[in-house]
Amino acid sequence: MAQDLIGCVLRRRLDGLWLGVRIVETEAYGLNDPASHAYLGRTPSREPMWAPPGTIYMYHSRAGASLNVSCGTGPEAVLIKAGVPVVDAISPKAALAAMHRLNPTRDGQSRRTDRRLCAGQTLLCRSLGLTVAEWTGRQFDPDRFYIGARRTRPRIVATLRLGIRPERDDGRRSRYVDRALAGSATSNPLRRGAVAGRDYWEIEPNED
Repeated sequence: MAQDLIGCVLRRRLDGLWLGVRIVETEAYGLNDPASHAYLGRTPSREPMWAPPGTIYMYHSRAGASLNVSCGTGPEAVLIKAGVPVVDAISPKAALAAMHRLNPTRDGQSRRTDRRLCAGQTLLCRSLGLTVAEWTGRQFDPDRFYIGARRTRPRIVATLRLGIRPERDDGRRSRYVDRALAGSATSNPLRRGAVAGRDYWEIEPNED
């Protein structure tokens, strides 16, 4: 599922506008995974990870909110880590402008570039106006917030997950990035000096 979500589009209706973000980066958190929140035990705030597939699981970190989707039989989830804004017939330029207003720079004087507006899990949630209080534990709603299918499967690379404490990191290569849009990921696995087989691994394409 973490791979299949790459290229799909998040659509969020807010103040009469459909905001749109194409998913370019995800991380998978599977069964018996020391890095997973579920590994720490079942609590009310983590309960959505045990919920039916497609349930929204959100949590707070120091930087802000993060968006996850439950999958499998639980407790498994995919963290939607980064994306790029979409401007099309559903999400017009006015929606992009709204996303910039929702996610200003810290100084409030400059403006994030479009390609970096959602380049991180908390930036993505801010740009879509998603909050833990409103969405965690809920199902997607075609009238308010949904995931639209991708048209084609992008080329994907796998790499190590980010921000995991060493004692909880078992080295899984379960962070997935759209190769063509790697510059809009949280951290670009194809940055200058990156080596295939050491810093990233090519994923063989499958039929959609």
